[in-house]
Amino acid sequence: MADDAENNSEDEFRDMMREFLSGDGEIDPAKLAGAAGLPNDPAMIQQLLNQLQNALGKSGDGINWDIALEQAKNLASQSTVVSLPEERAKLEQALHVAALWLNEVTDISELTVEPKLLSRSEWVTITMPIWTQLAEPVANSIADSLTDVLKQNAPEEMSEMLGGASKMMRNIGGTLFAMQLGQVVGQLSSEVVSGGDIGIPLFDEQQAALVPQSVFAFGNGLDLPDEEIHLYLAVRELAHARLFRHAKWLRLQFMTSVTAYAHDIHIDSDAIAELASDFDPNNPEELRDAMTNGSLIPPKSEEQREALERLETVLALVEGWVDVVTAAATSRLPARSAIAETVRRRRASGGPAESAFATLVGLELRPRRLREAAAMWQHVTDELGAEQRDSLWSHPDLMPTAADIDDPAALVARLRDGGSTPDDIDQAINALLNDESGDRPHEGDNS
Repeated sequence: MADDAENNSEDEFRDMMREFLSGDGEIDPAKLAGAAGLPNDPAMIQQLLNQLQNALGKSGDGINWDIALEQAKNLASQSTVVSLPEERAKLEQALHVAALWLNEVTDISELTVEPKLLSRSEWVTITMPIWTQLAEPVANSIADSLTDVLKQNAPEEMSEMLGGASKMMRNIGGTLFAMQLGQVVGQLSSEVVSGGDIGIPLFDEQQAALVPQSVFAFGNGLDLPDEEIHLYLAVRELAHARLFRHAKWLRLQFMTSVTAYAHDIHIDSDAIAELASDFDPNNPEELRDAMTNGSLIPPKSEEQREALERLETVLALVEGWVDVVTAAATSRLPARSAIAETVRRRRASGGPAESAFATLVGLELRPRRLREAAAMWQHVTDELGAEQRDSLWSHPDLMPTAADIDDPAALVARLRDGGSTPDDIDQAINALLNDESGDRPHEGDNS
């Protein structure tokens, strides 16, 4: 009997939502699309309605991240321009030269997987698993909080219906969030120029990639030689990918830090309750604004601040090393300093989509101490050479700390005294991880 009552309440809730979605209820579908961050476009509105209808019929209560992928690909495809064969040939040649130049300035070995040239849509497809991994804790927290608040504030006559329909409530909330994430990632695809452009390891180890359309757009308004820009960006991308291939533990450490931070994010229930009490069905954009302006995510806890500092240190160390190695490898380029400064400013400020992701998920992915970290790596290079500099990536225990960034001279003194080295077991494990065999294409191949 209890099951029958629950099924009846779910059916009642489903009928009510279908009425809303058909435009016969209080919520206009066009305004609901606005709440999901979608433009007032008939095709977009219909897509949203279809996704929400599917959410109503979904039996589970997990978030369907395929919605985010579909939304992001649709948005990316709208701005995608297919690169011409001669344009792709220029970038392939730039990657080939970049690999040779990197071999001159670092002992970190080349990739054994050929770099890719990706469209914006392809970049979305490859990177979406990481974006959903970062966003899922917040999405689940929002869905849970919305469901709890609505249950607590619902009229008594609706409590049974809402209680029996909680899974559908979460599905609908999750669908709206997934579509918002899709919007953000789709917009990001028009801002990034490469796989390592955001700083975090979005691809599998060893994979490097350039987005030709964005690479060619990078130099607009800079009055700098296109060939030099292409070479500089190619060197940066290969250096980034080489580092994560060399330090195989780095990607795991990085993503562990990110997810640990994200899982501690919780939603301000009071803010949700206030939003629910003041909610105007004729202005559902309020819901979108609340989700994207960061107001639902309370101030960071002490544990989160510490986790974020660790994450920012790793980001700065990676980006700083890439900057120093790239500067050395591109010493032949007259415009390298101007290009480098453009890249640094771009990374420091982030684009609109990166800012939107930060407010949606509560996580900023910017190396705040980039210049200081680069100065540290340069000091180590000047004093001890490139080989000892790069050896600091051979084991997690050897990686510089925030204190080392603050005092590079102390780091150099410690390294001159012998410093610390990983024990034999760690060395054996590291050697095993780096053991590769077989004939595979390399980063400089044009085949």
